[in-house]
Amino acid sequence: MRAHVVLDKELIDAIDEVAGKRKRSQFIEEAVRAKLQRERLGRAMAAAKGSINPADYPEWSTPQAVSDWVHNMRREDDELMERRRQERNSSRD
Repeated sequence: MRAHVVLDKELIDAIDEVAGKRKRSQFIEEAVRAKLQRERLGRAMAAAKGSINPADYPEWSTPQAVSDWVHNMRREDDELMERRRQERNSSRD
């Protein structure tokens, strides 16, 4: 579909410098899609605000607690993957 959009010459020149005249529409389409995605995400985050009770998640109480929680979750995932790898290898023997 075609649409008529008015943009400043400086903006068009900057787009052409980055994308080239032949890729102008594609560049603008990608930029608009990215902006729409950010807007949708922002609205979803605003709608979800307050839906989680912080008292239910003490591991998120401080930045350090969050960091520790993430570290532990990653370690547990690594351990699980290692156990599965070992089980696969032992079943092949």
